[in-house]
Amino acid sequence: MVKLKEDERLDYLLAEDLRIIQSPSVFAFSLDAVLLARFVYVPIQKGNLLDLCSGNGVIPLFLSARTKGQITGVEIQERLYDMAVRSIAYNGLENRLQMIHGDIKEMAKRLGYGKFDVITCNPPYFTTQEAGEINPNEHLAIARHEILCTLEDAIKSSSDLVRQGGKVAFVHRPGRLMDIITLMRKYRLEPKRIQFVYPKIGKEANTLMIEAIKDGSPDLKILPPIIVYNENDEYTKEIRAILYGE
Repeated sequence: MVKLKEDERLDYLLAEDLRIIQSPSVFAFSLDAVLLARFVYVPIQKGNLLDLCSGNGVIPLFLSARTKGQITGVEIQERLYDMAVRSIAYNGLENRLQMIHGDIKEMAKRLGYGKFDVITCNPPYFTTQEAGEINPNEHLAIARHEILCTLEDAIKSSSDLVRQGGKVAFVHRPGRLMDIITLMRKYRLEPKRIQFVYPKIGKEANTLMIEAIKDGSPDLKILPPIIVYNENDEYTKEIRAILYGE
């Protein structure tokens, strides 16, 4: 029996028929993680997949419904790592999913260079330039701000870990698009697919997903937009299908 700690709760991942341990004071996943797990290419029958900055393991859990491959998650915060391990155990997925407690910057030396077919990453979005804006909650601050991991750290680590011809997918904010493309090309990751997410029609995009291929040839595709809410402030049919399997 998997035990919950402190203010933890057990939430449903409805479309995948899975459960996940969450805590409002430590970490709860957002729609960004759901969309990235659906956006990225995954081999269906086999393959080695790696998720960096895993938090409570939500992306590995989502990916487990799309592939029979082996999935590894990396999380630096021990509390979140522990939540992810218990969620994996609750769902009986220990044979295909594993978590590593550690710094993504050390993973290539620890796991091996070029060992993975697919890498996903939902990194901290915000820089640490203005300390006054950093969340006073240490767990949330590390998850949201580039305190222990910068965008460049995440992209370089992804490049080191993915095989030649393998895929790397990130979710981030549109304002960092040029930084992402510049850094990906610096580390031999060629952007191939981009998709923007809009809160509503007529609003600016607030999320982007980008997938690159290690040493790929230039040929970037912009995919159709994803709209989250309709005119009645309800989830669109596309988002409801993603979240609830409708």
